[in-house]
Amino acid sequence: MAKDDDKTREPLIISDNEIRPGQRLTLDLVVGRLYTHSPITMPVHVIHGKRPGPRLFVCAAIHGDEINGVEIIRRLLRLPALRRLRGALIAIPIVNVHGFISHSRYLPDRRDLNRSFPGSHKGSLAARLAHLFMDEIVSACTHGIDLHTGAQHRNNLPQIRAFLDDAETERLARAFSVPVILNADLRDGSLRQVAADHGIPTLLYEAGEALRFDEVGIRIGVKGILSVMRALDMLPQTKHARPPKPPVVARSSTWVRAPEGGILRSTTTLGMRVKKGDVLATIADPFGERENEVRSPVEGIVICRMDLPLVNEGDGLFHVARFHQADKVAAHIEAYHSEIADEPEPYLDQ
Repeated sequence: MAKDDDKTREPLIISDNEIRPGQRLTLDLVVGRLYTHSPITMPVHVIHGKRPGPRLFVCAAIHGDEINGVEIIRRLLRLPALRRLRGALIAIPIVNVHGFISHSRYLPDRRDLNRSFPGSHKGSLAARLAHLFMDEIVSACTHGIDLHTGAQHRNNLPQIRAFLDDAETERLARAFSVPVILNADLRDGSLRQVAADHGIPTLLYEAGEALRFDEVGIRIGVKGILSVMRALDMLPQTKHARPPKPPVVARSSTWVRAPEGGILRSTTTLGMRVKKGDVLATIADPFGERENEVRSPVEGIVICRMDLPLVNEGDGLFHVARFHQADKVAAHIEAYHSEIADEPEPYLDQ
């Protein structure tokens, strides 16, 4: 159940801005200045509901080239349902503004922001940005959702990654209603790990690839966030809604890596069920004189695929999640994606 916190009746204060109950405001967090002396800011949109409830942050582009989440947040903020919000929604579509501008995963100091939390106000650029985000955003919230995609040239099946040993995190992961949940340990320096240390359950949603929009992944993301908000009693339940099929949880996962460098020809699609020993791809030299089959070492479902056909030895080509009854999981994924793709903006009336 949602926490009925009387503190949400007081103004939310972010970067010296007061957002009172019933108010909606876009503000800019000052990140610093470029070497041109131009200021650079992180955009933040806050909706403070008239009635008390949880305070949820939804953020995207912690990796600056992962833009799917930016579109998810844009569509989320357009929804009429937010007029009935309990608690507060804090939406940050572009956390790593430097990387977003330069189409880069990293910050200008080549550091990964999602390995730099909780940060420090006297540290590197990444550490300072992480510290600012923790101090102004995360500390004001009770729950969080962090939106990601695959890295450059890798495409991710829509999935939730969460630390399921925490009961509240597991409840919200299941409420997101995406077909696949990966039980993922907390990584040192990640936003999820530091938020968990502060008692803030946080989900990580993965879908699509860097620098590309994935329409199905975007729709699943918006629908999933709404489902989580209903599970938190931040939004009223929809009438006559069909109960979602329960998600499936991966027991473990395995990366399949390139045994040698060459030109990759893949025969494997996202969401496909593979058996141990199945041929996933072939790696050849440019002349076709030498070919090497890439086989799956396990049975499971492909949740990430390398799309670039030029690979080096050791590159991660496929990520295979292991499930009980993988054939039923694959059918469930295919049916769910078809349903989302066939319904134009299925969440707009919610």
